[in-house]
Amino acid sequence: MKCPFCSSDETQVIDSRVSEAGDSIRRRRRCTGCQKRFTTYETVELRLPQVVKTNGNRADFDQGRLRVGFARALHKRPVPTEYVDAAIERIVQKVLSLGEREIASRQLGEMVMEELYKLDKVAYIRFASVYRSFQDASDFRDALKEVEAVPLPRKAARRPA
Repeated sequence: MKCPFCSSDETQVIDSRVSEAGDSIRRRRRCTGCQKRFTTYETVELRLPQVVKTNGNRADFDQGRLRVGFARALHKRPVPTEYVDAAIERIVQKVLSLGEREIASRQLGEMVMEELYKLDKVAYIRFASVYRSFQDASDFRDALKEVEAVPLPRKAARRPA
């Protein structure tokens, strides 16, 4: 670490402490050249990958764009914000766990569809209609069949008393 006062490369760590949140380390240092003390902080820097679009363009990974996509699909649907936040966090964790510098927008879209399927079937169909570029009613029918493949529980029939 270079001294901010005299620019010497020779410094000593006097004290190290983990922050209360546990996400950074505070280090007290002393320059061996000028004997002045200063503080540094170490934090983890997580780099999200670049998103490679279908046309080959690259863009920074943007959680805001994910949130907009979820908001459009879930417009006027009874899904709590906490569930959406958790879904976005799961996607971000999956992307980070891949450890890649780039991710295809298609792969990201599939992750969003997987999360929407768990949250709300109508939102899933809405997103799929745009994402998969539905052209006619048969595309919607196919998506509905996919969603209806998991049977809903039936209500017990009433017997006359």
